[in-house]
Amino acid sequence: MTVSAATSRRGFLAGSAVLAGALVVPLHRALSAAPTQLSANGYLAVLPDGAVSLALPKTEMGQGIMTALTMLVAEELGLAPSAVKVSIPEADKARFAPIDTGTGGSTSIRELWKPLRQAAANARAALVDAAARAWKVMPDGLTLADGAVVNPASGKRLPFSALVADAAAHVPTDATPKPAAAWRVIGKDTKRLDSADKVRGKALFGIDVTLPGMKVATLAQSPVFGGKLASHNAAAAKAVPGVADVIALDDCLFVTADSLWTAKKGLEAAAPTWNEGANAGVSQSQVVAALDAAVAKPGVTAKTQGDLAAARAGAAKTVEAVYHQPFLAHATMEPGNCTAHVTPQGAQVWTGTQVPSDARAAAARVLGLPEDKVRLHNFLMGGGFGRRLETDMVERAVSLAAKVPYPVKLVWTREEDIQHDVVRPAYADRISASLDNGGKVLAWEHRIAGSSVMARLLGEKFNGVDDDAVDGALAPLYAAQAQLVTFRQSESPMPTGWWRGVGGLRNTFVIESFADELALAAGRDPLAWRLAQITDPRARAVLQKAATEAGWGKALPKGEGLGLAVLHIWDTCLAAVAHVKVGADKQIAVPQVTVAVDCGPAVNPLGVKAQIEGGVTFALSAALYGGVTLDKGRIAQSNYHDVRPLRMNEAPRVITHVMPTDNAPGGMGEPPAAVIAPAVANAIFAATGKRIRQVPLQAGFEAV
Repeated sequence: MTVSAATSRRGFLAGSAVLAGALVVPLHRALSAAPTQLSANGYLAVLPDGAVSLALPKTEMGQGIMTALTMLVAEELGLAPSAVKVSIPEADKARFAPIDTGTGGSTSIRELWKPLRQAAANARAALVDAAARAWKVMPDGLTLADGAVVNPASGKRLPFSALVADAAAHVPTDATPKPAAAWRVIGKDTKRLDSADKVRGKALFGIDVTLPGMKVATLAQSPVFGGKLASHNAAAAKAVPGVADVIALDDCLFVTADSLWTAKKGLEAAAPTWNEGANAGVSQSQVVAALDAAVAKPGVTAKTQGDLAAARAGAAKTVEAVYHQPFLAHATMEPGNCTAHVTPQGAQVWTGTQVPSDARAAAARVLGLPEDKVRLHNFLMGGGFGRRLETDMVERAVSLAAKVPYPVKLVWTREEDIQHDVVRPAYADRISASLDNGGKVLAWEHRIAGSSVMARLLGEKFNGVDDDAVDGALAPLYAAQAQLVTFRQSESPMPTGWWRGVGGLRNTFVIESFADELALAAGRDPLAWRLAQITDPRARAVLQKAATEAGWGKALPKGEGLGLAVLHIWDTCLAAVAHVKVGADKQIAVPQVTVAVDCGPAVNPLGVKAQIEGGVTFALSAALYGGVTLDKGRIAQSNYHDVRPLRMNEAPRVITHVMPTDNAPGGMGEPPAAVIAPAVANAIFAATGKRIRQVPLQAGFEAV
């Protein structure tokens, strides 16, 4: 399928004649002028033909947000979710302000729960009032159903198309969204709107873009971080039939051709060599040694309360442990890609990104253009996990496109994708707690050391504490009289960024593993010790539910064990119990994971369960086998054979219990991924008596 170079086929209808006379409802403010004057903003619109359109304020990358956000609109407007026309709009920060179109941090539902429902409620009220005026009746009692306003008393119906013109002139700003008792869509299992096209191969991802006259390119970058291009054989590359151009930059080499395979063959023929630079001797052991040195003493204070020394002095016992976590590659199924075309009139970019506005700004910066000269068309993504929060792939693509006269699609090979990932930082944590005679925590100290993503982004404004690195560590569920949390920055040549769950995930591994160690030191069952410590009622509820449903305390055969973990992060409470089997060959299997979650109103319970199943599987791959390592200044791993995902036969049965709740909406993208490593590590101890304090757990278990 071809995407026009002039207009993205997924571009919204903003600014086109079809919006004339439409009921346009901004997400963030009242309609104060003619609807077409707001067509450049983010909005919900009822079109003249009665169709309801939603320009998706967040990006769909497999998490199901397209369906969940559509359900919020459908609820207020009396529609089936499938009746709402959803588009992935072009990047335009001003259009959606103050909504942040970046997708990450499990924020989509939390950010849009109120403004999107409010916008849809305002549209509903405008349509109802327009029908009431037409019928000369009071609006009370009128309802919406299947694209029409209905008067139950008379049986009359007026389709949206007959009401749009009048309704557009009378849009309220403060209509009341439906109460939970009236919900007919929210809270009901709903099939994903994008599933059918994905299953049938019809869905378009960034890598699927095809333009008239387009060439396909691939690239090689210095295998050693910080290295520079030394030499290449352009003539040999161009001798490969189908190769169009060979473009060299200081630190990379591009080959463009009529296909990706041809571009790869051309790159091989070019045989680039590299000046590897100062980082060529850096190894993983040096990184780990630096982390261990960093946590040997406290870093910059992130939180302090009480008198730590006094609390320790009155304790009966102090427990201390050091945990290690590796660099993690994202290894998304859809490898890095971006298509760009640069002309004297400006630039167009086609890609899948979690940060469309930032990516557009980055493209403009690289090209030296004002942002209004750059159009970025966003697409579905075959996985993001934080990798597509970075803009480096867009920057590479536009730097190449600026040097060739044709549209060019730059595709990173799997090896290039993994070996030049912006990886999750490696961390070391030194954590200690002092207990009284009853096992209650008196003093708590948590030292964290690792690369700082926020330092890279903030530059001189960085205050020494990476807020993401300490997320989930500042308010553990196990409150103490005295607490100290510190962060110490420890950098290596490896470029680092966000990876699904960020600090909340890595701190949950440390804290929930350590909680089991404290229970053992107190002579208590891990569940009983937690329940004696935790006062958070939501956390207690999910913990008890997961443990009960998993059969906590039941007798298991030799080599099997149950382990649990609980969190309250991202405004969500979630607990998991992992059932682990360890064979005579020391191989770890996880046949079942039982999860209980309180995420506030579950907009789509089926989607929540899918998020949990996907998060468990994704995180279990990393927990058991994950990690990339530095060897001579480069990433040693290269593809799925050594960045090992979970095999189908290894995937656990995931049993999910979505708890009824009146709490505010919470995030669901990251919580299920965060509990898996500690639950499995604790189950390994229950099965074997071996405490694993490092990820990946399989290698750690074999080393103990």
